Amino acid sequence: MARPTPDTKEAVPDAFDAAARGYDLLVGANPGYHDHLRLSALRMGLPNRGEGLRLLDVGCGTGASTAALLAAAPLATIVGVDGSAGMIAKARSKDWPRSVTFVRATLDELVSDPDGPADGVGRPGSYDGILAAYLVRNLPDADSGLASLLSLLRPGAPIAVHDYSVVDSRRARVVWTGVCWTVIIPSGAVVTRDAGLYRYLWDSVRKFDGARAFEDRMRRAGFTDLRTHTVPGWQSRIVHTWLGRRPAAT
Repeated sequence: MARPTPDTKEAVPDAFDAAARGYDLLVGANPGYHDHLRLSALRMGLPNRGEGLRLLDVGCGTGASTAALLAAAPLATIVGVDGSAGMIAKARSKDWPRSVTFVRATLDELVSDPDGPADGVGRPGSYDGILAAYLVRNLPDADSGLASLLSLLRPGAPIAVHDYSVVDSRRARVVWTGVCWTVIIPSGAVVTRDAGLYRYLWDSVRKFDGARAFEDRMRRAGFTDLRTHTVPGWQSRIVHTWLGRRPAAT
């Protein structure tokens, strides 16, 4: 039976369902993948090890970004949300403290029906911080998605968007394409028996905003205190953390 290929961004959650079983193996083979997620979570500057904070990991996948958020804020309450049932099932199968819960919902479902997926999970202004790793690039409407993320934050609360962006750097584009076609796509084909999701990954990153353009997109969505950082190592200028805040109440 052919596995779903994300020909449209609406089809991405179904494609991740098919890839969930081998996903941790593939990302674990990516040097720096988990370290970079932890770096983005730490860059949020969450105080007091997260004590008393309620945090959202949206687009949590199998829980790698949730683990990064937990490392940065071990005393926080963390809600992981993902649109892929397969990825959420994989995340739930791991050992977590009681402070971590998972909900299957797309971002649109979360904000359109705040009490639907789980009581209060999508309620406006209910989070002290959001980590959105490898999410916004995959949304059907990035601007609408950023507006939704803004609405979920309490006034003054931070967000970290963690993702690939290569359009600003010729070196980054060359390295990204080379790694995808020599490592990521062939490995994905072996592990999942279908390379469609990984060809989509290559192409979606090539077409995604440049680092400055995405920061401008966040500004238009209403975020303030914007900063952009890349990561060390071979993925420098390929992986980025975009930091911002919901404006403080006046």
